[in-house]
Amino acid sequence: MLAQPGALLDIAKEWLTGKNVRWDHVDNMLTFPSGAQLKFGYFRNDADRDQYQGANYHFIGVDELTQFEETQYMWLMSRNRPEGEDSSIPIRMWAVSNPGSRGHVWVKQRFIIEGPEHNRRFIKARLEDNKYLPYEQYRDTLSNLDPVTRQQLLEGNWDVIASGGFFRRQWFDIVSEAPASAFAVRYWDMAASPESLSNPDPDWTAGVKVAIHNGTYYILDIQRTRETPQHVERLIKQTAQIDGANVPVIIEEEPGASGKQVTDYYRRTVLPEYNFRGHKPSGPKETRIGIVSSHAEAGNVKLVEGKWINAFFDEAEIFPEGAHDDQLDAIAGATAILQAKAPRKQVRWV
Repeated sequence: MLAQPGALLDIAKEWLTGKNVRWDHVDNMLTFPSGAQLKFGYFRNDADRDQYQGANYHFIGVDELTQFEETQYMWLMSRNRPEGEDSSIPIRMWAVSNPGSRGHVWVKQRFIIEGPEHNRRFIKARLEDNKYLPYEQYRDTLSNLDPVTRQQLLEGNWDVIASGGFFRRQWFDIVSEAPASAFAVRYWDMAASPESLSNPDPDWTAGVKVAIHNGTYYILDIQRTRETPQHVERLIKQTAQIDGANVPVIIEEEPGASGKQVTDYYRRTVLPEYNFRGHKPSGPKETRIGIVSSHAEAGNVKLVEGKWINAFFDEAEIFPEGAHDDQLDAIAGATAILQAKAPRKQVRWV
C-alpha cells in the first residue's frame, strides 16, 4: 500500500525531496538538513513490531487506521516518546481513515464514542473539503458503489455498517407475479452439513430462482435446506422438475478439482436432461452482493409473494454482519448469469 501510485511514498518524494534532502530507498526514509528524519513503514502482522523495537518517535502518523487491529495501534503508542527529558518537540500521534474495513468497530469506539471523554479529537472530513479533488466527477463515480460503501466514502458515515446496511426491506416491492416473458434461472449455493451438536448452525444450501425483464430482476422463489448431500441432491432434482426444462440450473463451483468433480457428477447423474452447468464467481463476495444491493436500492429488484421472504429479509438486512449469506450469494450468482445473457448494444470499430 505504501508503494502504490499516488500513495504515501509517491507523495513524500514529490512534496519533500529537494536540495539537501536525502532519500534512502532501502529504509524508505527522508533525512533533512537539520538531521530530522521521516521514515515510512508497515505493520502487517504482529511479527512486524520487531522492526520498531527500541525506536523513539516524536510523531507517528497512521494512514487508513481501520486497516489495523487495535493491538497494533496501541503498541505503536509505546514508541511515541521523546529522546530525553529536555526535548521541546511535542509528542503527537495522528491517524486518518475511512469508515469500514476490519478495524471499523474499535476505531469508532475509541475516537467517536469515547473520544470526547478521553480528549481524543475526531475531525470529520467530507469529500468536498478537498479543494484539489474534482468533487462532482468523483461523486458520480462513487454513486456506482453499493449503498454502504457509498455512504462510508462519500458521507463519512460511521453508523451504516452497524446494522449491515447493504439492504433495507423498504427497497423491495412485493408483487404477485413476474412478467410472463421474463427469463429465469435457478442458481444454487451448495452446502451439505446437517445440524448437529458439534455444528449447531451450519451453512445452508440455497437455491434461488431469479428472472429478468426490461432491466428489472424478480426473485421468484428461494429453496433452503441444511441436510446431507443425498438430501440436497434430491431437492435440487425435484426443484428442477418443478421449475421445468426451460429454466437453466447453475451451481456455484468451488475452486479446485473437487468443485469440477461435483459439477461433472450433477451433469452426468443428477440433471442429465436439464440445461445445467457450473459457475465460478469472480471478485470478492461483498463486491458481488454489493451489485445486487445497488440494483435493489434503485428499485430494480422485486420479490414475488412467497413464504421465503421473511427468511430472506432476516439474512439481507444484517449482511455482512450475520452468520449466513447463502441466499445472497446465490442471488448474486444468478444476477451475474442474467447480466451476461442480457442483450447488449453492438459497437463496431471502423
